[in-house]
Amino acid sequence: MVPVASRHRLLATFNGGFKLSDSQGGFYARKHLFAPLVRGQATLVGNSNGSFDVRAWSGGPTPPPSVVFARQNLPLILDGRHLNPNLSDSRAWGTTLGNSIRVWRSGVGVDRRGNLIYAAANDQTVGSLARILRHAGAVRAMELDINSAWVSFNSYPAPGAVRPRKLLDGINRPATRYLTPDDRDFFIVYAKH
Repeated sequence: MVPVASRHRLLATFNGGFKLSDSQGGFYARKHLFAPLVRGQATLVGNSNGSFDVRAWSGGPTPPPSVVFARQNLPLILDGRHLNPNLSDSRAWGTTLGNSIRVWRSGVGVDRRGNLIYAAANDQTVGSLARILRHAGAVRAMELDINSAWVSFNSYPAPGAVRPRKLLDGINRPATRYLTPDDRDFFIVYAKH
């Protein structure tokens, strides 16, 4: 959950990727390697200089000291504004609830200036998610978690995480998700000191 002592700076939270056993990648945060990073996999990277990137990982299994966090999930769905040619409705892009083709999907991308772009929507294929992120300005993007049980983005308009709001009314989880212990990893967005 979001640490209580840090909630005065809390701006937003959003879901991570698939469970590590399904993500085909690794996870590193705060000097702890939870699973080795895999070359070529889509990776959301946070750097010690405050910059972010979404890219195909080109380093080794452990990131350099300049990396604060790195979370991988499958291959890139968008690279150089080009859709991954292997986007399909297959299970390669996640097992969907009820074997539906169109489900809640989420993803994150980066624009040409390095700004992060988060997207979530219901009734999406991995291809339509990639097109949403490209339309929003992403040059590179990756899929995060999918299905109504896992997709969530919450914002906190007042200090102390009071009056949390869901990004979309149709998101299944409450706006207070991540303010209590949760069984999935997630990202926290704080205001600068």
